[in-house]
Amino acid sequence: MTELAIETNLLNKIYRSKNGNSQKHALVDFSIQIKKGQIFGLLGPNGAGKSTFINILANLVVKSSGTAKINGFDIEKQKRKARSAIGIVPQELNLDPFFKPVEVLETQAGLYGIPKKDRDSMGLLGRLGLSDQAYSYSRTLSGGMRRRLLIAKALTHQPSVLVLDEPTAGVDIELRHQLWDFVRELNQQGTTILLITHYLEEAQELCDQIGIINKGKLVANAPTKELLKSLDRKEILIKADIKNPESEIKINGINSIKANQDGYLQIIYRPSKINFLDILQQLESQKVSIIDIISKETDLEDIFLEFVRGQKNRD
Repeated sequence: MTELAIETNLLNKIYRSKNGNSQKHALVDFSIQIKKGQIFGLLGPNGAGKSTFINILANLVVKSSGTAKINGFDIEKQKRKARSAIGIVPQELNLDPFFKPVEVLETQAGLYGIPKKDRDSMGLLGRLGLSDQAYSYSRTLSGGMRRRLLIAKALTHQPSVLVLDEPTAGVDIELRHQLWDFVRELNQQGTTILLITHYLEEAQELCDQIGIINKGKLVANAPTKELLKSLDRKEILIKADIKNPESEIKINGINSIKANQDGYLQIIYRPSKINFLDILQQLESQKVSIIDIISKETDLEDIFLEFVRGQKNRD
């Protein structure tokens, strides 16, 4: 048995115009391995290729070349087994407005050939807090309830891999955290999660490993903690009593230093080039008395922008 939930090798997708005069290379030699039991976050700007990747896994888009497997099943050669192994929660709220939630789940279960005795539609609705709405029309549900119903729909056939495409888009903070808890619960029960999100805080909070895709290429792929440590950039804010305010403060080896609106000195530096104690000594030598220090830790937004902008500059 394979230890990989999702595996692609040199996956390419080229969209060609009808007249054949132009083309868009949506995925470029996209190779990725997602282990079973992981919560894997895939980040990228709009148009990076995330949706194309998901649609290929769902057999909604035909790849141009390369291979893709789900739980070891090739999406083309073993189509039925691959489809049964994955559940996909789309970003769009694509529900029939005249179906009731329990009907949505029963219909979905029927499409997967699940016998009635093996279905648990009401149990799924209960887990997602939709028991009271089980027999209401889908059109009467709030946006957050529809989002939860889509998750329940994707879980009807008990897939071992769940793809969540922007699962908390447009929901309030309380519901977002409820969905986070549900994702963690699913993962603890053995479900592999592929999370597509624009909320960097969400990816940082939930994911064991993160990949960044840009212009169809995988530009980063590492455990979340390692990714956060990889950026050679730190920022500190220093509240200071400057004895000679007319003199310009200079620190050798610093990328950037400026005063912000709150009266703090904002210092950005590269730990590989200069250490924190050296910065303090240089300030002290210029008769700067330090009152307060705030250290800003690297977050996923810094990493994301570094990789995306870095690739843009290379291109």
